[in-house]
Amino acid sequence: MEKKRNIILVTDGDKKAKKAMEVAIKNVGGRCISKSWGNPTKLTGKEIVDLVVTAKHDPVVVMVDDKGDPEYGVGEQALSDIISDDRVKVLGVVAVASNTEYVSGVEVDFSIDCKGNIVDGGVDKEGKPTNDKRVYGDTVDILESYDFPLIIGIGDIGKMGGLDDCKIGAPIISKALTEILERKNNI
Repeated sequence: MEKKRNIILVTDGDKKAKKAMEVAIKNVGGRCISKSWGNPTKLTGKEIVDLVVTAKHDPVVVMVDDKGDPEYGVGEQALSDIISDDRVKVLGVVAVASNTEYVSGVEVDFSIDCKGNIVDGGVDKEGKPTNDKRVYGDTVDILESYDFPLIIGIGDIGKMGGLDDCKIGAPIISKALTEILERKNNI
């Protein structure tokens, strides 16, 4: 059997997130499956993994998004299918906060706030720390159904009041990816 490909899952996939992810992945030296973007996710989990295995090198970042659907949406279905595929190994997840109501959220190991600080707990869509250990978003409820090595909370990728804009190097998502990569050997 072939070696499993190392991936990082990101629970956001709109156009701004895609642009920021492409900048961030260059900053950390990985690959991004840009075709996995979509609001909501357009590809199936299998189609995304088929693209992952053709990437030139690891780590490979994939995006999944439910477009604000508080129920089990297409992004969560794709995420579930990706995790279940034995061709990949998930190094970590970036759980993206949104303003979606009526979701359970996910408990994070820590978050990166809009200023680039590591905070013990969750953040909101703007990347501001909350008084909760959870991040609430449209594509994060499914995450607690699985055992991931690391879940990092973050505000809305590529946005956060301009503090994660791709024009300034997408520093917040870049830091989240860096934290996963730096910790992967300790997991």
